[in-house]
Amino acid sequence: MAEHTIGPGPLPAVTGTGTPVRRRAPRRRPRSARRARTRAVLLAACLGVLGAAGTAPSSAQAPSAGGPVPVKPARFVPGPCPQTPEPVPGRCGFLEVPENRERRTGRTIRLAVAVIPAASRAKAPDPVVFMEGGPGGDAFGAIPFLIESGVNRDRELIVVAQRGTLHSQPSLACPEIDRFNATAVGLPYDAPSTGRGLVRAAKACRDRLTDDGIDLAAYNTTENAADFAALRKALGIRKWNVYGYSYGTDLGLTYLRRHPEGIRSLAIDSVVPPQTVSLPWAWDSAQEGINAIFAACEAQPACAARYPDLSRTLTRQVRRLEANPLRLTVPPPGGGTPVDVVLDGGTLVNLLVANGRLVPSADVPAALYELAAGNPERLAQAQAAGATPAVGEFAHGLTHSVACAEWAPGYSKRDVLAAGRRAFPGWPDSVLVHAPQLPFEHELCRAWNVPDRTPVQRVATHSDVPALIVTGTFDAKTGASWGPFAGRTLPRSTAVVVPGITHWVVPQNPCAASVLRSFLARPDAPDTGCVPGVEPKPFTIIP
Repeated sequence: MAEHTIGPGPLPAVTGTGTPVRRRAPRRRPRSARRARTRAVLLAACLGVLGAAGTAPSSAQAPSAGGPVPVKPARFVPGPCPQTPEPVPGRCGFLEVPENRERRTGRTIRLAVAVIPAASRAKAPDPVVFMEGGPGGDAFGAIPFLIESGVNRDRELIVVAQRGTLHSQPSLACPEIDRFNATAVGLPYDAPSTGRGLVRAAKACRDRLTDDGIDLAAYNTTENAADFAALRKALGIRKWNVYGYSYGTDLGLTYLRRHPEGIRSLAIDSVVPPQTVSLPWAWDSAQEGINAIFAACEAQPACAARYPDLSRTLTRQVRRLEANPLRLTVPPPGGGTPVDVVLDGGTLVNLLVANGRLVPSADVPAALYELAAGNPERLAQAQAAGATPAVGEFAHGLTHSVACAEWAPGYSKRDVLAAGRRAFPGWPDSVLVHAPQLPFEHELCRAWNVPDRTPVQRVATHSDVPALIVTGTFDAKTGASWGPFAGRTLPRSTAVVVPGITHWVVPQNPCAASVLRSFLARPDAPDTGCVPGVEPKPFTIIP
């Protein structure tokens, strides 16, 4: 199979929003407040943007950082479930694997694993294994949403805390970055001094992790995929189904390419194609998601009448705020001590790309028109939410080990700027030179210092394994068109594009959840009949 890289050019065309796109091979072949808070974190976890502090079970001791020892085969060790806001409704343990399989000697790391029983007594023999996003997200925090979506209705659900993430040992959490992010809400988004502060925080984290003996080069998608292959064998599972979202789709496609044995089906949600993902690519996705929101507003008469020409309004506000940033003191969305915030052009863009975590999609037109009328309160409060991150929960170390090895190499800051100019002509270069959600990543990567892995990672996955591809039109992190694009090399894939949904579609939309369940039951004939009837929710109309 030829290896190739696809640059950050124009987006592939979508075949009919809301219309299933099928490709077949020839015949011959939230409820509590705590849960709501967790959901807000999860729905932001792509391209490494977020960081409830948790502790691993006392029995999960960190591996020794002593001298080299022979690498042991992977094995599963039953153990207690981690302490989580909602107790894990299943049995748990740890997968012990080599930290770096490219070395004959080295230490062993431990990945927390949960096995959630099927809701039905008549369960199918092939379980579902879940791949969390991020990279660096908390997979155990996703369990309530997976159960609510019925992923374990007829099958066991296996949830793995990926290497370096919360509940696994060691953790690549970076409290240094969390604390910087808390202060950054009051700093200009793209000022050089802000970048220097971010890089200092990242370097402090890197130095601490490496002083502990952690091999940051081993925390990559290749090793991550090998962990899942090792887990299937360690658990004695003949076949299983894979479901991943966001970075978990990059991981899932890599896993299918490198370890196809034992995979009955693959479902990917909010797609990051490994052959394409890069820092410039993020601007393509931002353009598609934001423009889809504006088009949906134009299609609703009340929204179109109240908020005409949203694209021009956004451009004007980005330019105005970048030239003259607003400095305000506002309470966070949930109330509490007021926080000093800065609203500039880069901040505005990243609030929109955050995909409803801070500004719900239905509120975007209203928020832009309020801003234009001199009322920035809604956006300022959204920015203030970042002042209280969950310190130590998100594994920024995994984010940057992956991004710096697999997404950043081969593309300069000029490439990022060129992609930004194509996506949003007329916006200030000071905004466009930074990839959405990953500002100053080139500078940070110089400090993070991990080797380039693009030759083995920027590769398309070609497979005849049945695949379901789910994307949402309002997704500004992983644009909806990249789902059908990934399906071009998956001949037995079914792609569905769900209107009006942002990042991580299945937990947000009952139709998408039902499509996933039908796919797990019949991978070659999922029931997509509900998709054409999905419409974006009405937009907020202010007086």
